[in-house]
Amino acid sequence: MAVSVVVAVGDIADRLIPELTTRIAALKIGDGTDPASEMGPLITREAKERVESYVAGAEAEGGVVVVDGREARFEGDGFFTGVSLIDHVKTDSKVYRDEIFGPVLAIVRVDSYEEGLRIINEHQFGNGTAIFTRDGGTARQFEFDVEAGMVGINVPIPVPVGSFSFGGWKDSLFGDSHIYGPESIHFYTRSKVVTTRWPDPDQSKIDLGFPSNH
Repeated sequence: MAVSVVVAVGDIADRLIPELTTRIAALKIGDGTDPASEMGPLITREAKERVESYVAGAEAEGGVVVVDGREARFEGDGFFTGVSLIDHVKTDSKVYRDEIFGPVLAIVRVDSYEEGLRIINEHQFGNGTAIFTRDGGTARQFEFDVEAGMVGINVPIPVPVGSFSFGGWKDSLFGDSHIYGPESIHFYTRSKVVTTRWPDPDQSKIDLGFPSNH
């Protein structure tokens, strides 16, 4: 899951960003085999360069780089980069449109629930989303309104357990069914339809077409 966009409703972003900045500063980034590490390196040099290119181009597209992960320094080998936090991200920017698959968190500011819902539903991808709220009615309505295959309510990574189908909607889904959960029976099975009728044995006979005296 690469849930990399926060849609902040109202003035919540002004309170959220200082909390995120503090958390990012305390994040332990290091050897992925070290149990103390909360985040490891990226998989290749190309991946690192790709992720950092989004940060480099953010301001030209109207964003404000609050934390620049490119400035972080690390010991040892590995394609390390720090966490970046970008505020005032526009919905027509690459940071918003693309799935970055790296430690870049974008903040999109909206004035209302309706506006936030609209920009989510207009996106080409529909893998997973989550809502954080104290209002049960809003959370319930979000379940029905949002167009995404996996939905979290006060859960940051809405990936279900294996007994439920994993996967998104729209361009986040390949094919027409998911590979886990009840749908997996259809996904992994080649079905066959057999139609059968058995007549009453007392009313049936074997007729091979020969004369009765044979």
